[in-house]
Amino acid sequence: MTWQLYPAGDFGRYREQWDELNGQGPKSPVLDSAFIAYSLEELGSGKEILAIHQESDTINAMTVVYKSKFGVWDTFQPSQAPLGAWINNSGNELQDLMKTLSTELPGIVLKLGLTQQDPSIYPRPADQGCISTMDYIETATVDTSGSFDDYWSSRGKNLRHNLKRQRNRLQKEGIETHLNIIRDRDHVRDAIEAYGKLESAGWKGEEGTAIEINNSQGKFYVALMEDFCNRKLGSIYQYFYNNELVASDLCIEQAGVFVILKTTYDESISTSSPAFLMRQDTFQQVFNNKQIRSIEFYGKMMDWHTKWSHDSRMLYHVNCKKF
Repeated sequence: MTWQLYPAGDFGRYREQWDELNGQGPKSPVLDSAFIAYSLEELGSGKEILAIHQESDTINAMTVVYKSKFGVWDTFQPSQAPLGAWINNSGNELQDLMKTLSTELPGIVLKLGLTQQDPSIYPRPADQGCISTMDYIETATVDTSGSFDDYWSSRGKNLRHNLKRQRNRLQKEGIETHLNIIRDRDHVRDAIEAYGKLESAGWKGEEGTAIEINNSQGKFYVALMEDFCNRKLGSIYQYFYNNELVASDLCIEQAGVFVILKTTYDESISTSSPAFLMRQDTFQQVFNNKQIRSIEFYGKMMDWHTKWSHDSRMLYHVNCKKF
């Protein structure tokens, strides 16, 4: 068993092998090689390392790591990525993989960290030897195996009543709501540009963290969504009041898992909730797609998440300390 280290710029040469490992186990859209490749290209520092573990000429683990501070290495994970860039098959012990990798990384290595791991993908390991884990955040999920009508009737009375009341009010004001779903690669760039303009009008624009079509975030999401839409696995949801865009979601899917990557909405609207109205219509559409088995938020579970789901799980970090 051995680890080989390469500059992360070589990742493109190993995308097929990465996707083979993803297909064997996680089958996660946020661990798809496209997500890693475009993250490195647009959001990386250029100092990341691609590590590949082989046994009998078979690749059974891969990761992208970077030196976060003296003696400490962590999985590559920009803020746009919900999970750390680590993938392995189920035939290898995590402790052995992390321990051997820590001996191969350059310089003094006191700790190797796997950030934000999902227990639905990799069950949380027990603390033993060099391995210890810690809670990160609780995140919400929605089981879509039943019908939308059954799901909606199980939601709280306040949510159902409030959205119905909002729709009635909008109708009385002569405002028609419309959900537009973009899946065509050729329309992605315009949709991301519209998303960015809507987001820039709110608090993220004031803080300078909003998507702009030509900033690193904008380039990342254009490349990512074009790639997924080209494979019929990406969707950009746009919600309109008449002809005005008031909310938008960026979503990707794979192997029955539907992930809401980002949401923005018109923060100047106070008499209704465009994001909630969009979510109701979006969920109805997703529930009707029988290939989808779960909707993932992958953000810290907030009070508003509980209106849409009572199912959650704890994401976790894994650390391997040498001393």
